[in-house]
Amino acid sequence: MLALPDCDTLLLNLEGGVLHVTLNRPDSRNAMSLTMVSELRAVLESLRNDISVRAIVLRGAGGHFCAGGDIKDIAGARAKGGDAYRSLNRAFGSLLEEAQATPQVLIAVLEGAVLGGGFGLACVSDIAISHQDAKFGLPETTLGILPAQIAPFVVKRIGLTQTRRLALTAARFNGSEAERLGLVHFSETSSEAIEARLQQVLSQVRSCAPQANAQTKALLLAAESEALGPLLDRAAEQFAAAVTGAEGIEGTMAFVQKRAPKWAQ
Repeated sequence: MLALPDCDTLLLNLEGGVLHVTLNRPDSRNAMSLTMVSELRAVLESLRNDISVRAIVLRGAGGHFCAGGDIKDIAGARAKGGDAYRSLNRAFGSLLEEAQATPQVLIAVLEGAVLGGGFGLACVSDIAISHQDAKFGLPETTLGILPAQIAPFVVKRIGLTQTRRLALTAARFNGSEAERLGLVHFSETSSEAIEARLQQVLSQVRSCAPQANAQTKALLLAAESEALGPLLDRAAEQFAAAVTGAEGIEGTMAFVQKRAPKWAQ
């Protein structure tokens, strides 16, 4: 049975193979404290080898997703010097790396403030569903700091040209613009529409074999950095193993027998 860590800043609810993770610091618009970063990383670590959890739904409490980094943590690190700042900043980058690589489908539900660190989390999601009136932005330079850990993920999500514009102006924009930029996949007009879209997406995820999904996600991410020939060689080996593996056999039999495969039932 999946053992989830105890959390002070997150609400966790595992239901029907989907782990719902809610950032739960509504008084600060779910600002990303070091404790929250550590707890999110612990949750992801607990899921690393457990594909019985098909998807992770990440959202925020109190009408906001995440307003960025916790300024109190930054102020608290001041007395400890540069090493503390580096460690604090790099911990969030590690969270983004781990969230992007998690074998589960990561779905971000974005409402209210999606700023700074929250913007970064949106960029590592596999599927992003936004409220049309959500407020997106990279405000770091208005505070005299850099979007240091977030920037590479934003560039990969929406491209260098748009990232330069947004990072160097700190411009704010809504969910409709986020959809146009390719930052989010769906921009909905109401909370009810968001929930309906989420259920549709989860239904689609459940129709996919969990191991095939995990390997496909890893393959897609590798396509950004690995040499093409070796990547295709490895992909061919994975394909052959999948065809003769349990999921491939079940998927083929389900198709022939005109029934849903076991993982979709």
